[in-house]
Amino acid sequence: MTMIDPNAVEPLLVRASEAELLGSAPATLQLLADGSDTAGALSAIRTRMGRGTAGPTPHFHRKSPEIFFVIEGGLEVLIGEQLVTARDGDFLLVPPGAVHAFRTPADTGVDLLFLMPGADRFEYFRLIERIQRGQASPQELLDSQERFDNHFRPSPLWEA
Repeated sequence: MTMIDPNAVEPLLVRASEAELLGSAPATLQLLADGSDTAGALSAIRTRMGRGTAGPTPHFHRKSPEIFFVIEGGLEVLIGEQLVTARDGDFLLVPPGAVHAFRTPADTGVDLLFLMPGADRFEYFRLIERIQRGQASPQELLDSQERFDNHFRPSPLWEA
């Protein structure tokens, strides 16, 4: 991970009403700040998912941790060979290299802030949106694993 020059980072205020919104209820992504907006410091996304909603399939990031903060609701998370449930106010750090995936439990949705230090993630999420709309191929996602540091791996535990 690169070191952030504190003199290069400018204050940044992103108004909720001005943040780009992807998806539609019950699953939305509010793109708050990307690495390019924060001098490489982090990418910040607010995600809302309805109950029983699947997130990404098992994957890992070589370079960046992924940080989850549950604002409200619950999130079932695979981390390696462990399943955990995070609830209101819980903080979770998934280190680089750890295979992980997440979904909401059947009893609740989630309002979640997630952060990725040192990453640019907005184009990744825009690609996912294009795939969901039939405007891009799932193969494009597989072909972008190195570009976005998002490497998919099967997980028998998650699939069970």
